[in-house]
Amino acid sequence: MKIFFATDIHGSEICWRKFLNAAAFYKADLVVLGGDVTGKIMVPIVARNGYWEVTIRGEKRRLENREALEAAAKQLRDRGSYPAIVTPDELDALDTEQAIDERFNTEMTQSLDRWLDMADGKLRGGNIPCILNGGNDDIFEIDPILEASPCVTFAEGKVLDLDGWSMVSMGWTNPTPWNTHREAPEDELAAKIDAVAGQIPDLSRTIFNFHAPPFGTGLDEAPALDANMRPTHGGAVMKPVGSTAVRQALQRYQPPLSVHGHIHESRGVARVGRTLAINPGSSYSDGVLQAAIIDLNQKKGKVKYVLVNG
Repeated sequence: MKIFFATDIHGSEICWRKFLNAAAFYKADLVVLGGDVTGKIMVPIVARNGYWEVTIRGEKRRLENREALEAAAKQLRDRGSYPAIVTPDELDALDTEQAIDERFNTEMTQSLDRWLDMADGKLRGGNIPCILNGGNDDIFEIDPILEASPCVTFAEGKVLDLDGWSMVSMGWTNPTPWNTHREAPEDELAAKIDAVAGQIPDLSRTIFNFHAPPFGTGLDEAPALDANMRPTHGGAVMKPVGSTAVRQALQRYQPPLSVHGHIHESRGVARVGRTLAINPGSSYSDGVLQAAIIDLNQKKGKVKYVLVNG
Protein backbone atom coordinates (compact mmCIF):
# COMPACT_ATOMS: atom_id res chain seq x y z
CA MET A 1 0.00 0.00 0.00
CA LYS A 2 1.37 3.38 -1.03
CA ILE A 3 0.49 6.49 1.02
CA PHE A 4 1.09 10.10 0.04
CA PHE A 5 1.45 12.10 3.28
CA ALA A 6 1.65 15.89 3.52
CA THR A 7 0.83 18.38 6.24
CA ASP A 8 0.75 22.07 7.21
CA ILE A 9 -0.46 23.61 3.96
CA HIS A 10 -2.16 26.43 5.93
CA GLY A 11 -4.72 27.39 3.33
CA SER A 12 -2.39 27.36 0.31
CA GLU A 13 -4.65 26.53 -2.62
CA ILE A 14 -1.82 25.61 -4.96
CA CYS A 15 -0.56 23.12 -2.36
CA TRP A 16 -4.08 21.70 -2.00
CA ARG A 17 -4.31 21.19 -5.76
CA LYS A 18 -0.91 19.48 -5.76
CA PHE A 19 -2.04 17.30 -2.86
CA LEU A 20 -5.12 16.17 -4.79
CA ASN A 21 -3.10 15.57 -7.97
CA ALA A 22 -0.52 13.52 -6.05
CA ALA A 23 -2.80 10.48 -5.91
CA ALA A 24 -2.62 10.02 -9.67
CA PHE A 25 0.94 11.34 -10.13
CA TYR A 26 2.52 9.02 -7.55
CA LYS A 27 -0.02 6.21 -8.07
CA ALA A 28 -0.86 6.40 -4.36
CA ASP A 29 -3.53 4.18 -2.87
CA LEU A 30 -4.56 6.96 -0.52
CA VAL A 31 -3.60 10.53 0.41
CA VAL A 32 -3.31 11.89 3.95
CA LEU A 33 -3.13 15.52 5.10
CA GLY A 34 -1.88 15.53 8.65
CA GLY A 35 -3.12 18.87 9.99
CA ASP A 36 -3.10 22.67 9.75
CA VAL A 37 -5.28 22.51 6.67
CA THR A 38 -6.66 26.03 6.78
CA GLY A 39 -5.05 29.46 6.54
CA LYS A 40 -4.42 32.12 9.16
CA ILE A 41 -4.63 35.40 7.21
CA MET A 42 -7.48 37.34 5.59
CA VAL A 43 -6.67 40.13 3.14
CA PRO A 44 -9.40 42.70 2.32
CA ILE A 45 -9.85 43.71 -1.30
CA VAL A 46 -11.75 47.00 -1.26
CA ALA A 47 -14.27 47.59 -4.05
CA ARG A 48 -14.09 51.21 -5.18
CA ASN A 49 -15.98 52.99 -7.97
CA GLY A 50 -14.87 51.00 -11.00
CA TYR A 51 -11.75 49.39 -9.52
CA TRP A 52 -10.45 47.51 -6.48
CA GLU A 53 -7.61 48.17 -4.03
CA VAL A 54 -5.53 45.59 -2.18
CA THR A 55 -2.23 45.49 -0.34
CA ILE A 56 -0.14 42.37 -0.96
CA ARG A 57 3.16 41.97 0.87
CA GLY A 58 3.29 45.67 1.63
CA GLU A 59 2.55 46.74 -1.95
CA LYS A 60 -0.67 48.65 -2.51
CA ARG A 61 -2.25 47.70 -5.83
CA ARG A 62 -5.04 49.19 -7.93
CA LEU A 63 -6.91 46.51 -9.86
CA GLU A 64 -8.55 48.01 -12.91
CA ASN A 65 -10.53 45.01 -14.22
CA ARG A 66 -11.89 41.58 -13.34
CA GLU A 67 -8.84 39.81 -14.75
CA ALA A 68 -6.54 41.75 -12.43
CA LEU A 69 -8.90 41.08 -9.50
CA GLU A 70 -8.95 37.36 -10.17
CA ALA A 71 -5.15 37.25 -10.55
CA ALA A 72 -4.63 39.04 -7.23
CA ALA A 73 -7.14 36.77 -5.47
CA LYS A 74 -5.39 33.69 -6.88
CA GLN A 75 -2.00 34.97 -5.71
CA LEU A 76 -3.38 35.41 -2.22
CA ARG A 77 -5.08 32.01 -2.13
CA ASP A 78 -2.00 30.21 -3.42
CA ARG A 79 0.06 31.64 -0.56
CA GLY A 80 -2.49 30.67 2.08
CA SER A 81 -4.44 33.93 2.50
CA TYR A 82 -8.18 34.44 2.14
CA PRO A 83 -9.15 37.35 -0.15
CA ALA A 84 -12.24 39.13 1.20
CA ILE A 85 -13.92 41.52 -1.23
CA VAL A 86 -15.49 44.31 0.82
CA THR A 87 -17.05 47.70 0.33
CA PRO A 88 -15.49 50.67 2.15
CA ASP A 89 -18.34 50.51 4.68
CA GLU A 90 -17.77 46.80 5.25
CA LEU A 91 -14.08 47.47 5.75
CA ASP A 92 -14.88 50.15 8.34
CA ALA A 93 -17.15 47.65 10.13
CA LEU A 94 -14.21 45.31 10.65
CA ASP A 95 -13.18 47.37 13.65
CA THR A 96 -13.36 44.76 16.40
CA GLU A 97 -11.71 41.40 16.93
CA GLN A 98 -15.12 39.73 16.92
CA ALA A 99 -16.09 41.28 13.58
CA ILE A 100 -12.79 40.25 12.03
CA ASP A 101 -13.10 36.70 13.40
CA GLU A 102 -16.63 36.34 12.06
CA ARG A 103 -15.68 37.49 8.56
CA PHE A 104 -12.51 35.38 8.62
CA ASN A 105 -14.46 32.26 9.59
CA THR A 106 -16.95 32.92 6.79
CA GLU A 107 -14.19 33.27 4.19
CA MET A 108 -12.35 30.23 5.54
CA THR A 109 -15.36 27.90 5.58
CA GLN A 110 -16.39 29.00 2.07
CA SER A 111 -12.86 28.24 0.88
CA LEU A 112 -12.92 24.85 2.59
CA ASP A 113 -16.23 24.00 0.92
CA ARG A 114 -14.66 24.86 -2.45
CA TRP A 115 -11.66 22.68 -1.64
CA LEU A 116 -13.90 19.74 -0.83
CA ASP A 117 -15.68 20.20 -4.16
CA MET A 118 -12.26 20.01 -5.85
CA ALA A 119 -11.48 16.83 -3.92
CA ASP A 120 -14.72 15.24 -5.04
CA GLY A 121 -13.72 15.73 -8.66
CA LYS A 122 -10.02 14.88 -8.40
CA LEU A 123 -10.48 11.81 -6.19
CA ARG A 124 -13.32 10.36 -8.25
CA GLY A 125 -16.05 10.90 -5.72
CA GLY A 126 -14.22 9.17 -2.89
CA ASN A 127 -12.86 6.19 -4.86
CA ILE A 128 -9.35 7.32 -3.89
CA PRO A 129 -9.36 7.54 -0.08
CA CYS A 130 -8.44 10.94 1.33
CA ILE A 131 -7.82 11.34 5.07
CA LEU A 132 -7.76 14.81 6.64
CA ASN A 133 -7.09 15.90 10.17
CA GLY A 134 -7.07 19.22 11.96
CA GLY A 135 -3.97 20.73 13.53
CA ASN A 136 -3.36 23.18 16.34
CA ASP A 137 -3.94 26.18 14.02
CA ASP A 138 -7.28 24.87 12.69
CA ILE A 139 -10.42 26.14 14.36
CA PHE A 140 -12.87 23.53 15.63
CA GLU A 141 -15.56 24.74 13.22
CA ILE A 142 -13.87 22.83 10.40
CA ASP A 143 -14.45 19.47 12.09
CA PRO A 144 -18.17 19.05 11.24
CA ILE A 145 -17.51 20.31 7.70
CA LEU A 146 -14.90 17.61 7.14
CA GLU A 147 -16.99 15.02 8.96
CA ALA A 148 -19.94 15.68 6.65
CA SER A 149 -17.93 15.49 3.42
CA PRO A 150 -18.58 12.34 1.34
CA CYS A 151 -15.16 12.50 -0.35
CA VAL A 152 -12.80 12.79 2.64
CA THR A 153 -12.46 11.03 5.99
CA PHE A 154 -11.99 13.16 9.09
CA ALA A 155 -9.53 11.25 11.26
CA GLU A 156 -9.37 12.96 14.69
CA GLY A 157 -9.49 10.46 17.56
CA LYS A 158 -10.38 7.54 15.31
CA VAL A 159 -8.86 4.16 14.53
CA LEU A 160 -9.09 3.86 10.75
CA ASP A 161 -8.64 0.55 8.96
CA LEU A 162 -6.28 0.91 6.01
CA ASP A 163 -6.43 -2.49 4.35
CA GLY A 164 -5.06 -4.37 7.34
CA TRP A 165 -3.16 -1.48 8.89
CA SER A 166 -4.59 0.86 11.55
CA MET A 167 -4.13 4.62 11.58
CA VAL A 168 -4.79 6.68 14.71
CA SER A 169 -4.77 10.46 14.51
CA MET A 170 -4.46 13.41 16.88
CA GLY A 171 -4.26 17.05 15.80
CA TRP A 172 -3.57 18.39 19.29
CA THR A 173 -0.12 19.62 20.28
CA ASN A 174 1.71 20.56 23.43
CA PRO A 175 1.43 24.29 24.34
CA THR A 176 2.92 26.86 21.97
CA PRO A 177 3.75 30.55 22.55
CA TRP A 178 0.79 31.50 20.32
CA ASN A 179 -1.98 29.85 22.35
CA THR A 180 -3.59 28.19 19.33
CA HIS A 181 -6.83 26.21 19.14
CA ARG A 182 -5.81 22.59 19.75
CA GLU A 183 -3.25 22.71 22.53
CA ALA A 184 -3.12 20.82 25.81
CA PRO A 185 -0.62 20.07 28.58
CA GLU A 186 1.50 16.99 28.10
CA ASP A 187 -0.45 14.89 30.62
CA GLU A 188 -3.69 15.58 28.74
CA LEU A 189 -2.05 14.67 25.44
CA ALA A 190 -0.85 11.41 26.97
CA ALA A 191 -4.40 10.62 28.09
CA LYS A 192 -5.78 11.36 24.60
CA ILE A 193 -3.17 9.08 23.03
CA ASP A 194 -3.79 6.25 25.48
CA ALA A 195 -7.56 6.49 24.97
CA VAL A 196 -7.31 5.87 21.24
CA ALA A 197 -4.30 3.52 21.38
CA GLY A 198 -6.33 1.16 23.55
CA GLN A 199 -8.62 0.57 20.56
CA ILE A 200 -5.83 -0.59 18.20
CA PRO A 201 -6.19 -4.26 17.22
CA ASP A 202 -2.54 -4.85 16.21
CA LEU A 203 0.22 -2.41 17.16
CA SER A 204 2.66 -4.12 14.79
CA ARG A 205 0.54 -2.81 11.88
CA THR A 206 -0.22 0.68 13.14
CA ILE A 207 0.48 4.24 11.97
CA PHE A 208 0.43 7.10 14.46
CA ASN A 209 -0.67 10.28 12.68
CA PHE A 210 0.11 12.87 15.36
CA HIS A 211 0.48 16.53 14.44
CA ALA A 212 3.03 17.18 17.20
CA PRO A 213 6.43 15.59 16.56
CA PRO A 214 8.21 13.66 19.33
CA PHE A 215 10.41 15.81 21.53
CA GLY A 216 14.18 15.83 20.98
CA THR A 217 14.24 13.76 17.79
CA GLY A 218 15.37 16.45 15.36
CA LEU A 219 11.86 16.51 13.90
CA ASP A 220 10.90 19.30 16.29
CA GLU A 221 13.69 21.87 15.96
CA ALA A 222 12.32 25.43 15.77
CA PRO A 223 13.97 28.84 16.15
CA ALA A 224 14.41 29.86 19.78
CA LEU A 225 12.41 32.99 20.67
CA ASP A 226 13.27 35.92 22.89
CA ALA A 227 10.94 37.66 25.35
CA ASN A 228 9.37 39.62 22.46
CA MET A 229 8.57 36.42 20.51
CA ARG A 230 11.29 37.12 17.97
CA PRO A 231 13.82 34.51 16.79
CA THR A 232 17.12 34.90 18.60
CA HIS A 233 20.24 35.53 16.50
CA GLY A 234 18.15 35.83 13.32
CA GLY A 235 16.69 32.35 13.73
CA ALA A 236 20.08 30.67 13.82
CA VAL A 237 19.53 29.26 17.32
CA MET A 238 17.26 26.22 17.26
CA LYS A 239 15.71 24.23 20.09
CA PRO A 240 13.41 21.20 20.41
CA VAL A 241 9.75 22.12 20.92
CA GLY A 242 7.99 18.81 20.28
CA SER A 243 5.85 16.75 22.61
CA THR A 244 7.23 14.59 25.39
CA ALA A 245 3.87 12.77 25.52
CA VAL A 246 4.19 11.82 21.86
CA ARG A 247 7.74 10.62 22.34
CA GLN A 248 6.76 8.53 25.35
CA ALA A 249 3.85 7.06 23.39
CA LEU A 250 6.18 5.99 20.59
CA GLN A 251 8.55 4.43 23.11
CA ARG A 252 5.69 2.61 24.80
CA TYR A 253 3.63 1.41 21.84
CA GLN A 254 6.35 1.15 19.16
CA PRO A 255 4.21 1.39 16.01
CA PRO A 256 6.20 0.73 12.83
CA LEU A 257 5.44 4.24 11.55
CA SER A 258 4.52 7.65 12.94
CA VAL A 259 3.93 10.73 10.78
CA HIS A 260 4.06 14.30 12.07
CA GLY A 261 4.07 17.97 11.08
CA HIS A 262 3.66 21.22 13.05
CA ILE A 263 7.35 22.24 12.87
CA HIS A 264 7.87 23.33 9.28
CA GLU A 265 11.65 23.66 9.48
CA SER A 266 12.32 20.12 10.71
CA ARG A 267 11.87 18.03 7.59
CA GLY A 268 13.41 14.63 8.15
CA VAL A 269 13.18 11.17 9.66
CA ALA A 270 14.18 9.68 13.00
CA ARG A 271 14.07 6.40 14.85
CA VAL A 272 12.42 6.04 18.24
CA GLY A 273 13.18 2.45 19.09
CA ARG A 274 11.54 0.40 16.32
CA THR A 275 9.36 3.30 15.20
CA LEU A 276 10.19 5.21 12.03
CA ALA A 277 9.07 8.82 12.58
CA ILE A 278 8.68 11.20 9.62
CA ASN A 279 8.11 14.96 9.38
CA PRO A 280 7.96 15.97 5.70
CA GLY A 281 8.18 19.67 6.61
CA SER A 282 6.30 22.53 4.98
CA SER A 283 7.09 25.27 2.47
CA TYR A 284 3.48 26.23 1.80
CA SER A 285 4.19 29.99 1.64
CA ASP A 286 6.40 29.35 -1.39
CA GLY A 287 3.73 27.24 -3.05
CA VAL A 288 5.88 24.11 -2.62
CA LEU A 289 4.27 20.92 -1.34
CA GLN A 290 6.66 18.84 0.75
CA ALA A 291 5.56 15.28 1.37
CA ALA A 292 6.51 11.68 2.05
CA ILE A 293 5.75 8.70 -0.18
CA ILE A 294 5.36 5.74 2.14
CA ASP A 295 5.20 2.11 1.05
CA LEU A 296 3.78 -0.38 3.53
CA ASN A 297 4.57 -4.05 2.98
CA GLN A 298 1.35 -5.85 3.77
CA LYS A 299 2.90 -9.27 4.39
CA LYS A 300 6.01 -8.30 6.35
CA GLY A 301 4.73 -5.15 8.05
CA LYS A 302 7.77 -3.23 6.77
CA VAL A 303 7.94 0.47 5.89
CA LYS A 304 9.82 2.22 3.09
CA TYR A 305 9.73 5.94 2.36
CA VAL A 306 11.05 8.77 0.23
CA LEU A 307 10.72 12.51 0.87
CA VAL A 308 9.56 14.56 -2.13
CA ASN A 309 8.98 18.17 -3.16
CA GLY A 310 6.46 19.32 -5.69
